[in-house]
Amino acid sequence: MQPVDVQHLVEEAARALARRVEELTAKTEPAPAEASDAPEEPTPRVDDPRADLRLVIDHTLLKPEVTRADLARHCEEALEHGFYSVCVSSANVAFCKAKLDGSGVKVCAVVGFPHGNASAAAKAAEARQAVRDGADELDMVIALGPLREGDHAAVHADIAGVVAAGAPVKVILETALLGEREKVVGCALAKAAGAAFVKTSTGFGGGGATVEDIELMRSVVGEDVGVKASGGVRDAETADAMVAAGADRIGASSSVAIVTGGAGKGGY
Repeated sequence: MQPVDVQHLVEEAARALARRVEELTAKTEPAPAEASDAPEEPTPRVDDPRADLRLVIDHTLLKPEVTRADLARHCEEALEHGFYSVCVSSANVAFCKAKLDGSGVKVCAVVGFPHGNASAAAKAAEARQAVRDGADELDMVIALGPLREGDHAAVHADIAGVVAAGAPVKVILETALLGEREKVVGCALAKAAGAAFVKTSTGFGGGGATVEDIELMRSVVGEDVGVKASGGVRDAETADAMVAAGADRIGASSSVAIVTGGAGKGGY
């Protein structure tokens, strides 16, 4: 593993935070008299996911009490509605992979879930086993303690160990527990360690995805790293708002409600 230049990462994060502060400040300044009052439409990326929410939803089932009957029903819902993936605990990957084999619906496994405080070696081992069992993607919880106390090298190594398992990795920041600078640094470290996405929340840590956090995360990682909104996304209006703010993926247990015009009750 190449040594990480921690000072460079911190400086990069500080620059991103400064840019974000400038953007927020600009929003509070009065618009020029000749400017239109009409809201500006966000510029869509080439693969704008708003065309069909189903194609960006990770259909999530992470309650500790789930049974195989629950998992089978969950997979059937994913097949029926054409969701991008099912997101399940690593122990349930093989079962779901068999249920979804040949369908095109991917299987996403969580790693170090829900607190992120397993050792880096344990996370890496869990990630490798999940990939052997058929996981197409991995959603890992960042090492929150080291991130908050500024041990950036440890956070980077923790993420890199999971990335080494070989599947695209989404790094869960648990944004409700972080200050803005910590969110920025977490995004910068995730990108530097080779993560494919940064993600807002586990759904178990309080809070959840907000438009402001999605905008901030997108401003840090740019266009070459994805952003996943999860936690509290229970209807199409909220999902659309997250995508418009810059999210490429939505994590939800209320996926069926989102695509059928209802509102979910929450609970992963």
